[in-house]
Amino acid sequence: MGAALATTLVSGQDLLKDSPASDWRALDPENTLYAELPAGRVVIELAPSYAPVNVDAIRKLVRDRYFDGSFVIRAQDNYVVQWARPEDDPRAKAMAGVKSKPEFARPMDAKLPFTRLAYADTYAPEVGFSSGFPVAPDPKRKETWLVHCYGSVGVGRDNAADSGNGSELYAVIGQSPRNLDRNITLVGRVVQGIELFSVMPRGKAAMGFYEKPSEWIAIRAIRVSADVPAAERTNLEALRTESATFKAWVASRANRREEWFKEPVGRVGVCNVPLPVRAASR
Repeated sequence: MGAALATTLVSGQDLLKDSPASDWRALDPENTLYAELPAGRVVIELAPSYAPVNVDAIRKLVRDRYFDGSFVIRAQDNYVVQWARPEDDPRAKAMAGVKSKPEFARPMDAKLPFTRLAYADTYAPEVGFSSGFPVAPDPKRKETWLVHCYGSVGVGRDNAADSGNGSELYAVIGQSPRNLDRNITLVGRVVQGIELFSVMPRGKAAMGFYEKPSEWIAIRAIRVSADVPAAERTNLEALRTESATFKAWVASRANRREEWFKEPVGRVGVCNVPLPVRAASR
């Protein structure tokens, strides 16, 4: 089915509409976060297979209500938004000396699903997708890592590799800053609501930080989906990146066949293949 759809595709939406239900997976509530902003909800899927220590730390902070009343303190144009508690906040001070294991990459594991992208990449010998996340394996180094794409979520840190602890997080809102790969721990990606971050006013201070606390944007709360009453959850399902439909989706992105496109490019970058996500079927 996948190859046939790829050659006859009119639009990507037609491809997804005709896909079998088995090619989709529900987001795991234990690995899904809801960030409640004044403008609405941002849904983040965590990647414990690639950053288990940091994901566990973030879940604990969320369950301790650490991020309730935190703020977006930085919005750097074409780069990232970053959120944290104010530096003079007692809980932030308590976290200042806490360190966490850097998880910039992990050993390759044949048990992890991997759908290789057939096209060359500038930053890694191979790229592809694993359980919905863009990844880059290096067979010679025998390691693999999450890559920075639009919507990726990571752990802020200082110069020391272990200085990130999950109390400051960021999301990519601009072009893919792949030079950050293997230099900082990625823990997941925004699967719904990235536009709420990407339209935030840009900070005027260095690196896009807001100059005054009055400019900070409140985060009302962050919750683990599993802790939210069922009726209040945002139930989503994502296309399985090891499915035939996803392979056809990649082909459709490399060779756009919609009427507007006049010249199929014949290739696509790993960060230019958005993960299809939709409301879960009841």
